[in-house]
Amino acid sequence: MAYQKLTQIIEPALKDIGYTLVSLKYSSPFNKTDRKIRASLQILAEPSDFSDMTVEDCEKISRHIATVLDVEDPIQVAYNLEVSSPGIDRPLTRIEDFRRFKGEAVKVRMYSMRDGRKRFRGRISNVDVNENIIFDTGFGRIKINIIELESVRIDPSEYFSSGSRFK
Repeated sequence: MAYQKLTQIIEPALKDIGYTLVSLKYSSPFNKTDRKIRASLQILAEPSDFSDMTVEDCEKISRHIATVLDVEDPIQVAYNLEVSSPGIDRPLTRIEDFRRFKGEAVKVRMYSMRDGRKRFRGRISNVDVNENIIFDTGFGRIKINIIELESVRIDPSEYFSSGSRFK
């Protein structure tokens, strides 16, 4: 299943009901003849106004997306649809996410090694006009283009290590 085709169907459907697609993951069974293993479509979404995501939001999205996918029928095998919030360790997938979460601590994984590192922790310092994200790390400042990033997630360890956030 083409990620791009699913995104083209799901993103506008979410926008129509007031949500933004954060991440989409489709996994199909290895052996299509094995009926016991179902494909899986996982959708991470959030309200467009950045309010808190509730269970009711997930239910609303699930019903809407299921209907849209039944009409469009892009998946030819039986599958499970899973809808959830991005969570406390939210993935950052778009350049707008890096601008929105400027100053936050993150865990970064790159596609290829740079200076002997493929993974590191840092803080988002800035985003330049060429879609390079600047991170402040324990080993200095590093600039990485968004296309070089395999995954970036908010680092919740800072959140839990500070008692001030719970007061």
